[in-house]
Amino acid sequence: MNKEEDMKEVELNEMDQEKQPMTGETATGTEKNGCVKVKVPEDTEVKFTGLSKEELMKVAGTAGWVRTRWALLVLFWLGWVGMLAGAIVIIVQAPRCKPIPEMNWWNEGFLYQISDVNEFSDNGLKGVEEKLDYLNQMKVKGLVLGPIHTVQADHLSTLELTSINPEFGSESQLISLLDRAHRKGISIVLDLTPNYEGVSAWFNNAASVAERLKEACVYWLSKGVDGIFLSQLNDIVNTEAWPSVQGMFNKTDGTKKRALMGSVTGLSVDDVSHLLNRSSVDLLLTGLPDPAEPGVRQAQVIRKLYAEHLQTSLGWSLSGRNLGSLASRTPAAPVRLFQMLLFTLPGTPVFSAGDEVGLKAGEKLEAMWDLEIQAEDGNATAKEEHTAVHDFFKALSDLKGKERSLLHGEYISLHSSPTSLAFLRLWDQSERFLVALNWGKDSVTMTLTNSDLPAVARVRASTDTENLAVDSKVSVEKLELGPKQAVLLSFAFPG
Repeated sequence: MNKEEDMKEVELNEMDQEKQPMTGETATGTEKNGCVKVKVPEDTEVKFTGLSKEELMKVAGTAGWVRTRWALLVLFWLGWVGMLAGAIVIIVQAPRCKPIPEMNWWNEGFLYQISDVNEFSDNGLKGVEEKLDYLNQMKVKGLVLGPIHTVQADHLSTLELTSINPEFGSESQLISLLDRAHRKGISIVLDLTPNYEGVSAWFNNAASVAERLKEACVYWLSKGVDGIFLSQLNDIVNTEAWPSVQGMFNKTDGTKKRALMGSVTGLSVDDVSHLLNRSSVDLLLTGLPDPAEPGVRQAQVIRKLYAEHLQTSLGWSLSGRNLGSLASRTPAAPVRLFQMLLFTLPGTPVFSAGDEVGLKAGEKLEAMWDLEIQAEDGNATAKEEHTAVHDFFKALSDLKGKERSLLHGEYISLHSSPTSLAFLRLWDQSERFLVALNWGKDSVTMTLTNSDLPAVARVRASTDTENLAVDSKVSVEKLELGPKQAVLLSFAFPG
């Protein structure tokens, strides 16, 4: 046991020696245990102090640095002046946008006439209010309502222009209709044609009605009506009271102009032009161009009215209480052809209830509300046709409302023949539109020439979707159009 204890003590002594610190002798520099102690110097950070102020002043004053500074200063100002001159040149040479012409609410889309509110809806004025969503979906800008006042046909003594016939509704229902229509952006124009169911619209004596008309205009405008419409306008315009009637509509409520509108039928284009100048109405419906006349004559009528009057006062309508539906007036050609014509002429298109689905003579307005209902086999074809016409109508309304060339663009006649017509609508740098119509029995090839026309254009709307599909490209120089067909093409500003 003593031997083992001695061995452990020897091992512990050796371990103690290894744990001793490595300290050196100062004189000889030797180290115990054969180890060397290395001293690592600390890193010293080198700082760049740059030139002193005195050194900089000495250098800055040398001739070389003076010339360099002047050269850089001259280059800076030359560059600045050059950029300014370049910007001025770009601004001067850039094509300037034409100012948008003054437009009112009746110039921003189409107007919709409801001559018989009970035929339009079972609930009279209340029913019209219930159909406002339908009208809003079609982008209707204004509703021409009635007449709805009290009168017995050809009995002047029964005329009450400020009283609503109970068969159509009440004044409170009209006020409710006005309020909701305005919230949807639809204006309401009230038809105050006095003897609307009689032989003569003005009882063969317009002067005797003039004072009552003035009172009625004041009354209904104070109720929030946006305009007044008068049929056979040429009768009342010739009375002494007309200037005072017309003067009521030169005023605004500060936000929205009230409109005075009228219509005439059976007048020549020269008489219509004279009436527009004499009456100073905001919008006149003329029944022109007559679809029964040759295309050459229609083109002449359009050109004359466009050349002599602001297009903001031109109303285009081929239907109405006295004219009948659009489809019944144009039985020889598809109703879509004349829908396209009215939507693309320079001015405001005006349609009667039922024109949007192509109702023919004898068809009731109820057919419009049946489009969402499953049709019986016997009515399936008619319903499909009404639906197709309605979709076509809505597409044209959408284009009219958003394209500047169609809203207020220039009108340029390109082609006219006894059975066909073509014209161009353009505005400044906006998309341009070419309209071509052929209501004849034979195909036609139109040779169209104008500096603005491209080689090809895009189809935007077409009655012949088999040969002229929407969004397809077609040649413009020699445009081929089948019998009883119409097409609306568009192309970009060439600049």
